[in-house]
Amino acid sequence: MPIPDKVTLDNQQQFVSETSIFREPYHQYSANELLNYYRNRKTVQFFPVCEADQVTDDFIEKVLKNEFEFNHESHVLKQPIDWFCNPTDDIEWLIMLHKGYYLVGLMKLFNETKNNEYLQKWIELTDSWIGQVNDPGFIATDVTGRRIQNWIYAFYFLINQKSKLTIGNDFLLRFFASLEKQVNHLINHLTPARNHRTLELYAVFLAAVVFPEFKRANQWLEYSLQALADNADTDILADGVHCELSTFYHHIVLKNLLSIKRLAIINQISMPARFDAAVSRALDFSLFVHKPDGQIPSLSDGDSGCFYDLLQQGYEFYDNEQSRFVFSQGNAGTPPSENSKAFSDSGYYILRSAWNDASESFQDARYLVFDCGPLGVGNHGHLDLLNIEMYAYGRSLIVDPGRYTYDESGEINWRVLFRSTRYHNTVEVNGKNQTKYSYSKRKGKYKILGIHAKPKLISFINKNQCHFLHGMALSQEYSAIHERKIFFINEEYWLISDVLCDKQINQYALRYHLCPEAENRTFITQHNNVIAIRSPGLLMMQASNNETEVSLETGFISQHYGEKQQAPIINFLRNTDNTIFDTMLFPCKQEFLDVVWETLDTRITRQEIDPESTSTFCLNIKTETGTGTIKDLFFIAHDGQPRQWQYGCFICTGYLCYIRLNEDGILVNYFTGPDSFIHFNNHYK
Repeated sequence: MPIPDKVTLDNQQQFVSETSIFREPYHQYSANELLNYYRNRKTVQFFPVCEADQVTDDFIEKVLKNEFEFNHESHVLKQPIDWFCNPTDDIEWLIMLHKGYYLVGLMKLFNETKNNEYLQKWIELTDSWIGQVNDPGFIATDVTGRRIQNWIYAFYFLINQKSKLTIGNDFLLRFFASLEKQVNHLINHLTPARNHRTLELYAVFLAAVVFPEFKRANQWLEYSLQALADNADTDILADGVHCELSTFYHHIVLKNLLSIKRLAIINQISMPARFDAAVSRALDFSLFVHKPDGQIPSLSDGDSGCFYDLLQQGYEFYDNEQSRFVFSQGNAGTPPSENSKAFSDSGYYILRSAWNDASESFQDARYLVFDCGPLGVGNHGHLDLLNIEMYAYGRSLIVDPGRYTYDESGEINWRVLFRSTRYHNTVEVNGKNQTKYSYSKRKGKYKILGIHAKPKLISFINKNQCHFLHGMALSQEYSAIHERKIFFINEEYWLISDVLCDKQINQYALRYHLCPEAENRTFITQHNNVIAIRSPGLLMMQASNNETEVSLETGFISQHYGEKQQAPIINFLRNTDNTIFDTMLFPCKQEFLDVVWETLDTRITRQEIDPESTSTFCLNIKTETGTGTIKDLFFIAHDGQPRQWQYGCFICTGYLCYIRLNEDGILVNYFTGPDSFIHFNNHYK
């Protein structure tokens, strides 16, 4: 079909309901004639989308008794249901009730079992909602959009019922009239931008495709096609990340976009080119941000989860062989050409070991995601600048705690805690958030009110199987400057250097949140000025001094909304002006990794102003296979001033130099940072 000119909200046509919502000849059909027509129609193809946890037999059996469980809270509602009553303090519970995912579950079971109980409950709940809720935009327009989708998915199972079917009392006429009213309301009150607008436009597009018999269907379709393309092109940044910068909402948006694409394909509707370009960009971020076990990190108001089904659709719709490689876990397709990837518009950087290492399984790869970007638009950003999540050998070892809840009631404001700087894997200064986060009397809840902390990416280098990142955080809440350097060494382990600079004394708290598996299985030892922390799959080491206090704190992580698990937090605490935390993170496939940390005795040719402005040390690492010991040498200048170190036959010049020797003292690898060189045997490297 022809694509109309680009439509904007300013010139959007207002859509209104008329006496009959159907065009000729359908406006004369009775309810059962319409039902029979839709059951036999061959011209339109569509499909249901089910919310897995709300279509199970157990869940739906409870719904039959008016028992609803959302966000881990279960309540039995009186009959008839009062659609305006929320039995909880969490508005999200009432939102889930009005979205109606369970309606799809009822009709799915009816389709499978032919049990009329499910059909009658669907009719009862839907008709009750129509009778009580006169405002089609009740609560929010995104709730309206999701409800429209779920009503149409439930309708799919109704008309695909093979046995003889009759529905009395003109319920279907009320169903169609309410649906049309909700779509018209929605298109007149669309959210201006972002993920809610995407799902709302998808609802309009879905209604237009499924019900071309409606008088307004062609107008809905023309408008939604262009508005969807505009929205996708605007919301998906140039680097492929959704503008809210939440890994979870990125995939919710991508799921909607791919459902739209699938609906368009099976009904031979051409999508605008900029729509397809935006979806392709979003798929690129998705395939990189998935950890090797198929889960995504829950960054900025997110849940964890696996979205391989979206990557599979990316392969099917766009012939994306890299997506195929990832969702097949390396068994088909083409691996990405880069191990590590910069998504510079969003500020997400991913360091990863080889995609197709024949010596190990796909799930054993090492992975780290680094956040050196802004908060993102909307209200989902966490105060987590320079935060990381780390994975290796089938485990998430350093974990972003997630979101847990949007509810701010109760003795502990869990929403505020999970969003805070202290609940991320970064440095908290003087107990403050990186950006002011305070209670707003006008809004009745906490809001980000101050100037956002400013990120800056200084360098990103990949060579010789080593990857180096250097980022900076500038906060208006304190004068200290935080720089974080992440060095991924031989794609095996990480050195993270946190450099804090100020003219005054501050309290610096460096925290690492471990996985729930580490609860009661994490142990701290100190020996020869080195702190060693062992937990399942991880050895963490840090050079100690008299200023450092290290402790285990009780914390929580949340993989799914409303659900939290106890997990330990490692806290390194110092009270000083300028300091450097050099932390080694060794993932262990087995539990007996043996590392000895030694300070190097080097000769530095440049006059030292501050002896703590450099890090020079050696790690003697006994291989897990027991075949020998490797020696890793590090020479790092943290203050931005170049150095020249001499150690044995090596002369290292610049800011960062790394050398690996085998147990015979033979060079096997090296790495140099920006404007840095290694000289030995009369050659510069």
